[in-house]
Amino acid sequence: MAETVSREPAAHGARAPEEEPRAVGALRAYGLIVAMWVRSTMTYRLSFAMTALGNLTGTAFDFVTILLMFSHVDALGGWSLPEIAFLYGTTSTAFGLADLLLGSMERLGRRVRDGTLDTLLVRPAPVLAQVAADRFALRRLGRIVQGLLVLGWSLLALDVEWTLTRAAAVPFMVVCGTAIYGAVFVLGAAFQFWAQDATQVQNSFTYGGNTLLQYPPSIFGKDLVRGVTFVVPLAFVNWVPSIYVLGREYPVGLPGWFALLPPVVAALCLALAGLAWRRGLRSYRSTGN
Repeated sequence: MAETVSREPAAHGARAPEEEPRAVGALRAYGLIVAMWVRSTMTYRLSFAMTALGNLTGTAFDFVTILLMFSHVDALGGWSLPEIAFLYGTTSTAFGLADLLLGSMERLGRRVRDGTLDTLLVRPAPVLAQVAADRFALRRLGRIVQGLLVLGWSLLALDVEWTLTRAAAVPFMVVCGTAIYGAVFVLGAAFQFWAQDATQVQNSFTYGGNTLLQYPPSIFGKDLVRGVTFVVPLAFVNWVPSIYVLGREYPVGLPGWFALLPPVVAALCLALAGLAWRRGLRSYRSTGN
């Protein structure tokens, strides 16, 4: 006799396997795709080591440029070398982490243009997780290591009276900065649903923003400082929090309590990025239509 299939409802409070929260499912899919690319990368370990070292060396030239400047001057915009190294280290580390986790988002425009995004839509995994993890580049660890080295040196060289809250603010800046940069990556990718391929526009806010924040705000015009503070709030990655950590004054006269806002700004940026992504994905009509 055939076995009777039970159709009784699940016990109260139990969760069926297919009812897994979407966020958990997205993270799981992201992790599986990343693990696949990491295994592929580590198949050729020497090649990985060389490319990671090349990435570290290439990004180090940005800081070498700053060192060359200070071989001729004692301060830049009133900021000392350790203070600028602090700005450089915090933004480079935060950007490096965001680039490692979400840097592949810049390829979305190409997928929209040639129609290969359609293959992601039919897979049983969130599209955002698939796009973010696509061709995960472990070599980008080189940028993170280089940023951490500069940040570590700056913390030793800074003439700052360290307290528990100031010390805790540094990793907090890196975490919030990573979230802000990550939101910008997703926003840029969402824009490409309409622009078809606007990678360079996206890079101007990601890579360009990282370069901007490596230098003190005092050397830029106040209109630019206001723009990256109130319009595209990249300044909350390190410029604004440095008001508290370094005891500096902000060029546009922000009150000191603004240094506490990076978590709020990061949360708002992530929420806006999520809305833009969903709106863009719903507007996608495939290539040729």
